[in-house]
Amino acid sequence: MPMSKLRAEWAPNVTRDLLAGTVVALALIPEAIAFSIMAGVDPKLGLYASFCIAVVTAIAGGRPAMISAATGAMAVVMVSLVKEHGVEYLLAATILTGLIQILASLLRLGDLMRFVSRSVVTGFVNALAILIFMAQLPELIGHGWQVYAMVAAGLAIIYLLPRLTKAVPSPLVAIILLTAFTLAAGLDLRRVGDMGELPSDLPAFALPMVPLTLETLRIILPYALTLAMVGLLESLMTAAIIDEMTDTDSNKNRECAGQGLGNIASGLFGGMAGCAMIGQSVINVSSGGRGRLSCLWAGAFLLFLIVALGSWVRQIPMAALVAVMVMVSINTFQWRSLRTLVTHPKSSSVVMLATVAVVLATHDLAKGVLVGVVLSGLFFAQKVSRFFGVTSTLDEASGVRTYRVTGQIFFATAEAFHAAFDFRDKPEAVAIDVHAAHFWDITGINALDRVVLKFRHQGVPVEIIGMNEASQTLVDRLGQHDKPDAVLKAGH
Repeated sequence: MPMSKLRAEWAPNVTRDLLAGTVVALALIPEAIAFSIMAGVDPKLGLYASFCIAVVTAIAGGRPAMISAATGAMAVVMVSLVKEHGVEYLLAATILTGLIQILASLLRLGDLMRFVSRSVVTGFVNALAILIFMAQLPELIGHGWQVYAMVAAGLAIIYLLPRLTKAVPSPLVAIILLTAFTLAAGLDLRRVGDMGELPSDLPAFALPMVPLTLETLRIILPYALTLAMVGLLESLMTAAIIDEMTDTDSNKNRECAGQGLGNIASGLFGGMAGCAMIGQSVINVSSGGRGRLSCLWAGAFLLFLIVALGSWVRQIPMAALVAVMVMVSINTFQWRSLRTLVTHPKSSSVVMLATVAVVLATHDLAKGVLVGVVLSGLFFAQKVSRFFGVTSTLDEASGVRTYRVTGQIFFATAEAFHAAFDFRDKPEAVAIDVHAAHFWDITGINALDRVVLKFRHQGVPVEIIGMNEASQTLVDRLGQHDKPDAVLKAGH
């Protein structure tokens, strides 16, 4: 790799990347602890996972400046596994998750992201922004007016400081100033140390203590498959968002492999499964992070903070981190999408709103995206089917009736294609002109077979003219009307 490209990927601006990574590391600590508690495991599993995944994906991932670590979407999937079988099975499932994600990379499943419409991405982003804000409410409600004042002060610093200087990320300044003020004033506020115990040891390599049997595989495989799917979906969606924010491209298949290697490393060093985090990724990009160094530093500095500076980190008021996450929520939400609800096509708005509604109702990003993709496909099929048509003319001299087909013949138009032919009419011959048509799938080919064979069964010869090469290839492979046995059946 040329040195210029290497520098562009790793550290286009070393100072900004290091400062941005520092902000991310501070913001990762309470998140990792909270997700560990959600999964029912010791906080160190989330913290070790965040270190391992952030460092490995910084090197092996396909999207510079995107932060990957322990996440809530993955933690939800782990709850029953931990409860029923214990932490060791979770570690084994985490390693298997990584292997499945590497297999997904080899199968180039990252290319499927091009089938996710813009409306689904917007809905995903808006739903996630709302979930990020809702996740901060427990730290706000019922904790006294001082917390509200601190959060307001933090937001003021975050948004006003860049007007004076952009030399240092304003979220980092907000965290430092609010922590110093809390300690100096002796305020009794909820702090990072109140969320859970920080580990004091470095993560150690160890294989999960589970029997290497088919029974173990039977237990962990369903969880690993779900974790792999959720992790890849959230990571690829986040990569698409960071692509847009930074106006750069990413390698989605490499990202699949990077996520897999990160989860394997996490499982081998005592961590839970994780994936990309849109909140921390937005913090990183908003703070000036653009290269892989910001991600690598975020993971490395996170480990340094919890092991070497744990006593100081415990003193950070949660209100300071809440202010940062509220900023992330505000910056993540696509406010322009509210104005375009009335100007965009209704189908696009329905897809976006449905994605948001399902995510908020289920707190499951995968389900929301799945619903959005399905709706997008249905609306697309409906739009394409509107341009389908069949007309016919009869040549009185020859007695040949010609059917001219226009548009796309696939599962949504196959029945209309079949219904457009008049089988009660008995011309001397039938010509089906498909110069302006295209056959897409087995359902469309089956409809053509039914039409041709039905005419032949009635003793009417059929000729298909003008079929393009791609459609002809599909007919040769899947069609039955030109097979010898089909001809015999038509003659009976």
